[in-house]
Amino acid sequence: MLAALAEQLRQSLGILHKQDIQFSGKSLGLLDNPKIRLGDDCAAIPDGDRYLLLAAEGLLPAFVETDPWFAGWCSVMVNVSDIYAMGGRPTAIVDTVWSPAPQTAEPLFAGMKAAASAYQVPIVGGHTNHRSAYTALSVAILGQATHLITSFDARPGDRLVIAVDLRGISHPNYSFWNAATDAEPARLRGDLAILPTLAESGFCRAGKDISMGGIIGTLLMLLETSKCGATVQLDKIPTPQDMLLEQWILSFPSYGFLLCVAPTHVEKVQQSFLQRNLSCAVIGEVNSSSQLKLKLQQESVLLWDFAQQPLTGWSSGREIADPQPTASSSSAQPARDLAC
Repeated sequence: MLAALAEQLRQSLGILHKQDIQFSGKSLGLLDNPKIRLGDDCAAIPDGDRYLLLAAEGLLPAFVETDPWFAGWCSVMVNVSDIYAMGGRPTAIVDTVWSPAPQTAEPLFAGMKAAASAYQVPIVGGHTNHRSAYTALSVAILGQATHLITSFDARPGDRLVIAVDLRGISHPNYSFWNAATDAEPARLRGDLAILPTLAESGFCRAGKDISMGGIIGTLLMLLETSKCGATVQLDKIPTPQDMLLEQWILSFPSYGFLLCVAPTHVEKVQQSFLQRNLSCAVIGEVNSSSQLKLKLQQESVLLWDFAQQPLTGWSSGREIADPQPTASSSSAQPARDLAC
C-alpha cells in the first residue's frame, strides 16, 4: 500500500508542477545568482529593521471559468497565507484581470472583495482589460515582517509540526479543503496571526504554508531549500473525518502550515494552535540526509532523494548570510493548480 501511495505522490500534478519551476529558474538565470535566495513563499526584501514581503499568484484558467467567485476569493486568500507563512502581516493587494466583458469579471471582483474584507487587506490597484479573448486572474500582495519563518532554516533534529483547520469541507471539483469562506472573519485573522507571533517569539524559524503540492509536496520544497532530509509518519497526520489519507495528503487546505520546530519549543508551538481549536501534531523529524522517507505503521518507503533528483532546483540559499533578498518560489512557477 505505501509503495503505491508513494508512486501516486510522485506522479501527482501538485508535485510535477513544482518540477516545472526548474525551467523558469534556468530561463531567467536565477539559479546562478548567489545573492538571491530562491524557494520561499514570498520574496523577502531587507528594509531597515524589517523585511518587505512580496508575492503573487496566478489562477488556473479552468478554475476561473468554472467557479469565478471562489477563484476571486482564493486569489486573495492564498496570497494572504503566503505572507503569514513567512511570519509577516499583509499590507495591500493589487490584481490583474482579463475578461471578454465587465459582466464576466463581476464574480471575480466580488470574490476578491469578500476575501479582502474578511482578511482586512485592502485592494489598492491593479490592471483591468475587459476586451480580452479569454478570462484570467492574478493577484500580488505586499506585506512586512520583523522576523522571518523561511524555507532555508530547517535543521537536523527539528520536529516536523503540521497545523491545519479541519473545520471545513472538500471542494466538489478540486483537491481543495475549504475552511475559510463560511468561517467568522475575526477567527480567520486570529488563526493566521499565530504565525508572526511564533516568528517574533523565536519559537519557529522554518516552515511553509501547504500549497497545491499538498502536505508532502510542500515538505519536499522545504527540505530541498534547507538541504535536509526527513522521515514522516503518515498516520500521525491529522485528517478530516470521512476522507482517505491518500486524498488528504494531496489536498490544498485553506489553512495549513508545515513548521520545523526545535524540540524545546514544540509544546509552546502546539499550544498556540490547539488553544484556537486548530489541529496540530508532530508528524516527523528533520535529519541530515538528502532523502524524504515515509512511514505508515510498520511500512517504510523512500519517496525522494535530492541527491538523485531535484524538485524545484532552489537549494543554493543556505550559505548566504542573512539578511539577503529572497525570491518567491510562487513567482517563478505556473499556476499552482487551482491557484496556489
